[in-house]
This record gives sequence, structure tokens and C-alpha cells, in this order.
Amino acid sequence: MKDGRIVVITGAAGGIGRKIVDRFLANGDRVIGLDRAETSLEELAASRNAGDQLSTAYVDITNGPALDAFAESVRKTHERVDVLVNCAGFYPVVPFEQMTPDQWSEVIAINLTGTFRVTHTLLPLMKGRGWGRIINMGSASVFEGVVGQTHYVSAKAGIVGFTRSLAMEVGDHGITVNVVAPGLTLTEPVLSSMPEKLIKAQSELRAIKRDEQPKDLAGPVFLLCSPDADFVSGQLLVVDGGKIKH
Repeated sequence: MKDGRIVVITGAAGGIGRKIVDRFLANGDRVIGLDRAETSLEELAASRNAGDQLSTAYVDITNGPALDAFAESVRKTHERVDVLVNCAGFYPVVPFEQMTPDQWSEVIAINLTGTFRVTHTLLPLMKGRGWGRIINMGSASVFEGVVGQTHYVSAKAGIVGFTRSLAMEVGDHGITVNVVAPGLTLTEPVLSSMPEKLIKAQSELRAIKRDEQPKDLAGPVFLLCSPDADFVSGQLLVVDGGKIKH
């Protein structure tokens, strides 16, 4: 299955999500972009001029009933989902001793539980055809840890375990499940919240000595969703320019 797929991408209006949307659109796939940033979703749809090849849905992935309604809409319109890319993320910086239980819970809810909710809700639309792809966005930060992001790194470590276990459960259905783990990527939230010194230090530690851009993630995600990756599942692909060797 190479083109004409039904592809659901969460966090589609974000910096990385938009580039992933573009990559699948370029392949002729039908893309459904989810995000809780309604204005950004509208801008995405308007700027791509993709007609009915791209549709968007304002959905909070922590809201179970909203996800159920979305899945029913997809079932009625398309009857299936071929590819799911769980790209939605939330990564605030809060020192651990100042972190409240509510802040911890919110980050876990979006980055880990949200991925579970979306996948659990859409999996019935993926089974039964002998082929499918699930890509979960991880983070290379799980190898080193990040000051001020204990909640986020913990959630992304959970994504690795979730992916490996789910891969074992759905392999008989021809569905592969993998993690793409970016390094520090220059999205708008990163540029507005991360110190310039920290950003510069990342590029100096890489084999490829430049900043990581959102477009650097689109190709690896697409590769793992191609027939060339039919025998790749339960794996963690680090895309950080060669900083982490694991």
C-alpha cells in the first residue's frame, strides 16, 4: 500500500506536525489533521490548498467522548485508518521542586495518555486489512534527561514501553508500531521557551552540526510508514543529527 491511504496525524497544526502533513499530502494520501489549536488548524487547511485531500478536526486528545465522536466520523466517511501518527505534544519547563501534581498530570495526560487514547480509539478502524502503521513521537531526551522537564521525559519514556508492547499485540494484524525520537527541534515553542545557549550547544554536540528543523522528522516518519518498513516494528529511531548513539 503506497498511496491513497487514510492518514490521521495528531498535533497537525504544530511545527513538526505540519511538515509531516505535507509529506503525506505529497504522496497522494488523504490526511486528517487533529489539533486542539483551532485557529492554527484553520490556517493549516487554508495554506495547503489541498481540497478534500486534507481535512482537519478540532479535537482535544485528552477528551474521550470527543475522540469517540471523531472515530465515528472517520468510520462513516472513510471506513478505515491506514496510518496513525501520534505527534501531539506539550513540553513546558518547570523545575521539579516547583512542579505541582496538576502540572505533572497535564503533561502525562497529553504526551502519554493522549497517545493511548487516540490509538485505542482508532485501532478498530485499522484492523482487518492486514496492513497498518502507527508512529508515536518520542524524544531523544529519554537518554540523557532534561532539567525542568521531569514530567515530559517521563511521559516520553513511557511512550517507548507503550510502543514496544503494542507492537507485540498488533503484529498479527500486519500493523507495525514504532517510535521516532527527535532531538531538540526548532519549533516556535522551543524558540520561545528554550535558552539560546542551550539550543546552540545541541548543534555543537551533533555529528551533523546544525539546528534540527521540523522538516528533518517528516522523512523518517514517512519511511517507517512505507512498504520498505514492512518488517520494522517495536523500534526506536533517534533523529537528532547524530548526538545520541544508543
